[in-house]
Amino acid sequence: MTAEPPIVVVGASLAGATAVGSLRDGGHEGPVVLLGSEPDPPYERPPLSKEYLRGEASFDQSLVRPASWYADRGIDARWGTRAVQLDVVDRAVILAGGERVPFSRLVIATGSRNRRVDAPGADLPGVFDLRRVGDADRIREAAGGGARAVCVGMGFIGAEVAASLRAMGCEVTVVEVFETALFRVLGARIGRAVEAIHRAHGVTTRFHDTVASFEGDGRLERVRTGSGVTIEADLAIVGVGTEPAVELLAGTGLDQGGGVPVGPGLETEIPGIFAIGDVARHEHPVFGPIRVEHYDNAIKMGEHVARVLMGEPAVFDDPHWFWSDQYDSQIQMAGFAPTWDRMVVRGSIEERSFCAFLLDRSGVLRGSVSLDHKRDVRRSLELIRRETRPDPAALEDPDVDLRTLIAGDAG
Repeated sequence: MTAEPPIVVVGASLAGATAVGSLRDGGHEGPVVLLGSEPDPPYERPPLSKEYLRGEASFDQSLVRPASWYADRGIDARWGTRAVQLDVVDRAVILAGGERVPFSRLVIATGSRNRRVDAPGADLPGVFDLRRVGDADRIREAAGGGARAVCVGMGFIGAEVAASLRAMGCEVTVVEVFETALFRVLGARIGRAVEAIHRAHGVTTRFHDTVASFEGDGRLERVRTGSGVTIEADLAIVGVGTEPAVELLAGTGLDQGGGVPVGPGLETEIPGIFAIGDVARHEHPVFGPIRVEHYDNAIKMGEHVARVLMGEPAVFDDPHWFWSDQYDSQIQMAGFAPTWDRMVVRGSIEERSFCAFLLDRSGVLRGSVSLDHKRDVRRSLELIRRETRPDPAALEDPDVDLRTLIAGDAG
């Protein structure tokens, strides 16, 4: 009798490593293969812009599981192995070099890649982006001795890197095309509160500006902006967003520009093939099609797909939660609200201690975001999941425990 092919997970990401870990922790004894293009075992990426970048934490502290765990649990883990093609007819993953790895079921956890700035000199030594542990190592080395740094983009990664570089003694200038920090996610009013924190820590900001060129004789020496300003620089870190890594899926019908479409249970239109983490465009039961790049989402999708693979089909309806540490402040977010019709604030945005609740036109709570006001975002998660219409006066009142609003929801 021929043994069933293994479950194969492509992408030794946090999501992929969590999936194989959850399979073994849940009692799955069948063969499992984990393929990762990086030479290192799976690790958590959030420390790369914070503790690890600043030299406050070791690489081993960021590992998802100890390096020896995979072999000890009988997982065929292959680091430095690049999958280049997917054969959905004969159900095999084709590796660089031609080896075919058959699968009974497949989990795609290939993550995302950084977008690059299309500007002359972007390939100069001293111009970095941050995605992998080696990137953080190179940035830390270049940032030594009070270097002059330019952060291109002030989304979450750019803002976290700027904060870490200031803590390391660098002079930091931010160049951002939008009007304030984190504008695309938080809007102008909250973004200005985050901007104020960075200004208070000595960051120079240039909003409504772009990079025209990176310049230098053999290495970065200056950044010239679209408005004509020249910024002397020893290093530049580009953080202008990401895109899903879907090249493996060319020709399968799953290679869509917005990520890999998956249904409510994380399965693609091809039975037995799933996608999780940054690469997955999930048909969320509350938010509709959504691609989420958060740490917490990667873990929960990995755990969920493992349960599905072990025979517990269910809808993945996590309302999503995210945090960002910058200096001694913490931003938290829950839900998904790219736009909103009403913002109800508990606390004070101007005093930079608040939770803002984002409601749509019918009064449904779609998201929440806090700055140094930690408790309420977590307590809003179930309200968001249930698509409640809470009383705005109760949301605004700091004496009201959000957990009591679920039973009183009228929607």
